[in-house]
Amino acid sequence: MPISLRLIVLLLTGVALAGCDRQKADAPQAPVAGAASDADSGKGVDRSHKGQAAPATMFKDAEGGDTSIAKFAGKPVLVNLWATWCGPCVKELPTLAALEAKGGAVRIVAISQDDGDQASVDAFLKGKGIGRFAAFHDKDMALSSALGVQILPTTMLFDAAGKEVWRFTGDLDWTSAGAAKLLAEAK
Repeated sequence: MPISLRLIVLLLTGVALAGCDRQKADAPQAPVAGAASDADSGKGVDRSHKGQAAPATMFKDAEGGDTSIAKFAGKPVLVNLWATWCGPCVKELPTLAALEAKGGAVRIVAISQDDGDQASVDAFLKGKGIGRFAAFHDKDMALSSALGVQILPTTMLFDAAGKEVWRFTGDLDWTSAGAAKLLAEAK
């Protein structure tokens, strides 16, 4: 066998063996106490902020005026932070729309974290057939920052007094039985 062919065979054998030398996968990280989560994605319920008051941070309402979570006091509010470029956010918006259409004890306020203008958010929502509950806008992401949110979507339930009950990181089917159980905690 010529020397160049031997080198090629030797190199290919080395590459094949290297691919088989996989390390044992790390054990999944245990979820945070009191939180139901998907350990691989960081998705799930977080109750570590329970009882904290909603920040006074301002964002824009559907008409472009200033508002805050405090403006919704008196009724529980489900605050969803989302963006048009976020696949999981876009996936869950129709389930939030269906929940909003049912009405109920919880007000739904979805706040876009897009850095574009309000018109681009409105056009996106219109194209998706999503209602005005999602037309709130925080282009500076000041609310995300004030809440310490680093992953979109993140949804928080605030009680009628403006205190956080829980937050859910990741997308969720808000019409599911699991979501209904969480929303039953609204007071």
